[in-house]
Amino acid sequence: MTELKPLKITCTSSDCSNNLHCFLKVGKLKNNTTGGQCRTCGAELIDWVRVYRCDPSDMEHTFRSLKLELIRHHFWHIPMTDRLTNYALKKGRPILRQAAENQIRRSIGSAAPFRDGYQTPREDSLKANPIHYAQHATASCCRKCLEEWHGIPQCRELTGDEISYLTSLVMLYLEERVQQLTDFPQRLRARRKRPPLPQPGQEMGSQPGYAA
Repeated sequence: MTELKPLKITCTSSDCSNNLHCFLKVGKLKNNTTGGQCRTCGAELIDWVRVYRCDPSDMEHTFRSLKLELIRHHFWHIPMTDRLTNYALKKGRPILRQAAENQIRRSIGSAAPFRDGYQTPREDSLKANPIHYAQHATASCCRKCLEEWHGIPQCRELTGDEISYLTSLVMLYLEERVQQLTDFPQRLRARRKRPPLPQPGQEMGSQPGYAA
């Protein structure tokens, strides 16, 4: 597979030559295609019956299927900045899982989320955290993606079992992307600020932060 060029990836983007597709059906495609085909090339690659079971013991298969869609692949390979990694490390698994569950309840738990399709920040937002990345990667970012990938219909509240399953998917993503994650919050050292460089004609020892 060739390296993807930087571009604006959307939910309907595809790169079928690299086996990265789009299975989202909107508009006329929603009624004119069957079997979860790629909207671009028509490839039928997903065992939708198996994925729609939302079986916690079969999440690895679901992960492999999700990675065949370009938008999901994008969030599995987007660089994790220090800020995003530290967000997860400072919480540790139990607190991070609770934060993920709370985020799923807020963003997609209701029958009609506010501005559905736009409620989960993307990588170009300063509000984005690794849980948001995980939601995009696991198609738990909005109710439209949730219905397409997990067979959970729109216009009804999520059940407790569904929220638990989606939270487990998010945590599996975070385990893969943040490999230093532990059960306990990690205390991370703050980076020391470098003292300012001396101005022309000023000796180093007279600068704040240097020993005279």
